[in-house]
Amino acid sequence: MTPAQLSRTVLHTVRRAVEDDELCVAVPERVKVRTPPRPGCGDYATNVALLLASGERGGGDALVIAEVLRRRLLRTPGIARVDVADPGFLNITLDAGSHAQLVRDILSAGSRYGHGDALAGVSVPLGPANEVRAALVAHVVRGLVGAAGGVVIAGHGPVVRASPVSGAELLRSLGPDAARWALLRSAGHDLPDLDPARLLSQREDNPLFRVRYAHARARALMRNAGQLGLAPEPQPESGAAYDHPAEIGLLALLADHPRTIEAAARHRAPDRLARHLVAVADAFFRFQELLQDLFQDLSHDRLQPSRQSSRQSKPPAVHRARPALADATGAVLAGGLHLLGISAPDHL
Repeated sequence: MTPAQLSRTVLHTVRRAVEDDELCVAVPERVKVRTPPRPGCGDYATNVALLLASGERGGGDALVIAEVLRRRLLRTPGIARVDVADPGFLNITLDAGSHAQLVRDILSAGSRYGHGDALAGVSVPLGPANEVRAALVAHVVRGLVGAAGGVVIAGHGPVVRASPVSGAELLRSLGPDAARWALLRSAGHDLPDLDPARLLSQREDNPLFRVRYAHARARALMRNAGQLGLAPEPQPESGAAYDHPAEIGLLALLADHPRTIEAAARHRAPDRLARHLVAVADAFFRFQELLQDLFQDLSHDRLQPSRQSSRQSKPPAVHRARPALADATGAVLAGGLHLLGISAPDHL
């Protein structure tokens, strides 16, 4: 279940509670869910009960509203747990099957995961631009709108701060990938960072390098999995396949990828997608340590089969689920970079 799907689920729950006269509130047009700022507060959180309590029809006590929604949400397939926190937040935990299904959906769609019809029937105004940065942003936005199922109509060009360097000079000093990243990553009202020393460095303080390196590492880990005879499979067995905080944090960002594409298209802001890819890459690096430990133990067991590995007590699902999550992350990073017009090599 993606954040967008969960948002619709919570909204539907509110509407049904009103129709059944269990709540007397004004049904909002949409409901927002977000990843909780602290671990241990579920997979997603929403303040919908607080908003309903303070709405134009004054629904009453936010905690009472939250409890009504909590009971109803618990009957929803894919939701394992719902907790109410003061002053009226709903913390929602998805079941293991939902996490596994998300990975399966990403692997099925590949680099096109996140493309869909979220903007079906929506027209995004966009006009021509002559300045290099504005022209690039307009070109990328057209692709984002198409990926989200919308259409571009005549309008004003994107409002961005112009590049102080010509396109030809950018290509000479940075090359096409770093030049695109430099012009797209900064918000339109900010002046882009065009320093070659930072944009071309092969170090972790370079966000573009981190994103492309995370993609290359995901592909390398898949090659390692193949050498160890591990077939990626997100299907959980006898419990949650993805229960480590590093896994859950990464899954939340992958689930948010479709909504990020929609927002970047709707607001004509490719920088939203660029920043999202950096967050995915950083979450992947935290997760990959789990996978590397697993590979090391499995390799050790092959060399010394008489000795018991500390990982042998883990269910076989973990051996297959973690490579599947790495593969899914690689697909999201590749697809996001492609939408920005930036290459995603398998080797760096």
